[in-house]
Amino acid sequence: MRGRGLGAVGAIGGVYVAQSVLGGVTWVGLPGVMRAEGLALDRIGLVSLVVLPWALKFLWAPAVERYRLPALGRDRSARIVLLGALMVVSMLAVAGLIGPVPLIPVLAVLIVAATATATVDIACDGYAVAALSQTRYGWGNAAQVGGAYLGTAIGGGVFLVLVERVGWTSGTWAMAAVILALCLPFVVHAGRTEPKRRSHVPRLATALARPEVRRGLGIAALYVVAQKTAMGMFGPFFIDAGYSLAQLGLLSGAGSLTLGLLGALSGGGFVRRFGSRRVLIGAVAAQAALLGLVALSGLTTWLPPEAVAPVALVSSGAVMAFGFVALYAQFMAWSDPRQGGVDFTLFQCMDAAVSMFAGLAAGIVAERLGYGIFFAAATAVSLATIPAILRATGAPSGGVLDAPAR
Repeated sequence: MRGRGLGAVGAIGGVYVAQSVLGGVTWVGLPGVMRAEGLALDRIGLVSLVVLPWALKFLWAPAVERYRLPALGRDRSARIVLLGALMVVSMLAVAGLIGPVPLIPVLAVLIVAATATATVDIACDGYAVAALSQTRYGWGNAAQVGGAYLGTAIGGGVFLVLVERVGWTSGTWAMAAVILALCLPFVVHAGRTEPKRRSHVPRLATALARPEVRRGLGIAALYVVAQKTAMGMFGPFFIDAGYSLAQLGLLSGAGSLTLGLLGALSGGGFVRRFGSRRVLIGAVAAQAALLGLVALSGLTTWLPPEAVAPVALVSSGAVMAFGFVALYAQFMAWSDPRQGGVDFTLFQCMDAAVSMFAGLAAGIVAERLGYGIFFAAATAVSLATIPAILRATGAPSGGVLDAPAR
């Protein structure tokens, strides 16, 4: 059982890394490349539209779960992941041919890729909720969040270095190859399941009827506002400050590979010791401090961006990973293993929807008011969410948010 559980964690982790490679290319790599090409910040903010499939995937999650878990037969997670990975690879191949500009065609291709990735995520999350239910979700959360930062290091760090060294086309195609290679272990592992008879029919209404799901949606919205609002503007800010794409990629990649992974691992340990509530609040407070530092750099001359960039780009990954381990541990604990892909998807859709609107607003505010005021406002927003998160996560002593996660 232990060997099979760890094998599942490794296979699932590969898919999470692959998803985040695409996310890193979209959220970190593409904004930096576009700013280097001279695009305005409000145009770069349109990249947030790529999150739309992640915000809407709850609409097709029940259909995916019903296909993945037929009334009689094998789990079809492997088939869904393979088909989705092939679609992502195809779209990245097309994006490589188009080039980083014009913007709209690239965004259209990436939205198709994001739709395929979001569908893969439904299947992978559902498989993880069931496969890891007897082996502690902590392993799965470490793979999920740690994999996300490893993928971001590749998609946001290695990708930028490749673009500067070998060009957009070769860099994009290299990311496509990496994504396919990372998904293959899951296809092999999950394809070994035995046929089963199932009586439960996954439904969206079943998830929304559960109070823990409704509460989790509110907590997810608050936390994402605090943590993600300003992240998309870090790259453009430091590009404008004189950093090259390769320098930006090395800093982002180093942060994700080192402190990001460390944040994911330490976050799991802190959750087990102190509970999710304290970890969430601690992560928001640390994010506010980091944003305040960047705001000072944008508003004053005595704290130059080159002094702040290494701290901001390297530390931001650790702060986000630290908190999201706690958040995702609760998401899995609140999800019904009989329809884990539906329940967990709802939480992620709230994350994605808030991220998208926050990213769009971020581009507009930064373009109109400047980086300094934007980052100062983001700092204030993060601080303002702390009392709201405290109220939303307030549970009786021994409640799930105060107790160690599984």
